[in-house]
Amino acid sequence: MADQRVSGVSRREMLRLGSGLAGAAAVGALVPGVSAARALGAGLSRQAQQQPSNEERITGMRNMMASVPLETKKLRDNVYVIYNGGGNVLVLTGVDGKLIVDTSVAPNAPKLMSALAAINSDKLEIAVNTHWHFDHTDGNGPIHDAGATLVGHENTLKRLSERQDIAGFGLHFDPVEVKARPQVTFSERETLYVNGEKVALGYVPPAHTDSDIYVHLKNANVLHGGDVLFNKRYPFIDASTGGSIGGMIAGTNQLLAIAGPDTILIPGHGPVGDRGTFTVYRDMLVSVRDRIKAQKAAGKSLAEVVAAKPTADFDAQWTNPNVPPDLFVTVVYSTL
Repeated sequence: MADQRVSGVSRREMLRLGSGLAGAAAVGALVPGVSAARALGAGLSRQAQQQPSNEERITGMRNMMASVPLETKKLRDNVYVIYNGGGNVLVLTGVDGKLIVDTSVAPNAPKLMSALAAINSDKLEIAVNTHWHFDHTDGNGPIHDAGATLVGHENTLKRLSERQDIAGFGLHFDPVEVKARPQVTFSERETLYVNGEKVALGYVPPAHTDSDIYVHLKNANVLHGGDVLFNKRYPFIDASTGGSIGGMIAGTNQLLAIAGPDTILIPGHGPVGDRGTFTVYRDMLVSVRDRIKAQKAAGKSLAEVVAAKPTADFDAQWTNPNVPPDLFVTVVYSTL
């Protein structure tokens, strides 16, 4: 098979550099509290014995995410966030029933339903997906069974309806069952009126993926940015489905333009923050992009740029350490 190239980087080179990190990163990029080094060591040990199948790796990721305890935090009078091993879940409650944003992984569904019931007895009515990745949509099936109508961008429906590959991790995902796909979709903007709240849904042009949206509770002044935003950790960027470092920067700027000084911003992963929190995040992305771009323009290979450690002064603050700096550099280089 011919060696394909993405933005000047051969797929073979990406996989060679990332092969040792893939198992760790596939978990670590998405799961808080899981050491990449520990996952990597376990992965290498398994590899010495037997290479796990795609299904085994995904099952392991699901189970590891589901092992992280859920934590509910009240943000405003009727607005909450539930931290968990998958993507952060936003909750809006009221007389019209509960609206949630993202559904975590399927094994978390019973715990998520219990956490929702612990807030109050309002019925679950709507679940919005911020993008297609399984740590944000894997719970769609059981959440739909619990009565929720699923809402998402039209590209989320497309991605969940077809086989998807994440080449950097060497993973593929089969289409999900019909009931686990969004029943209501939009292309650019949609507005929901729920519990006296104006819920603005807006498309973010390809950033983390090509299916990213934000969810803005205008009255409560809460903005969920999905995986366009990460807090206190390097972001994962899925080049296989349209993501790029340039798109992440543009998407973050789009969200910062929406946010006011008192807006609570919810990232896909990490603690909530404010506009200042994610301005620092945006500035980090720009600095790393510019450094790697300059080295790439000077003719340096991916291996040379990784070896130069262009993120070294950021690593202490931004390494989870679940997205290793070398992996982050690889993804930035490959999407320039």
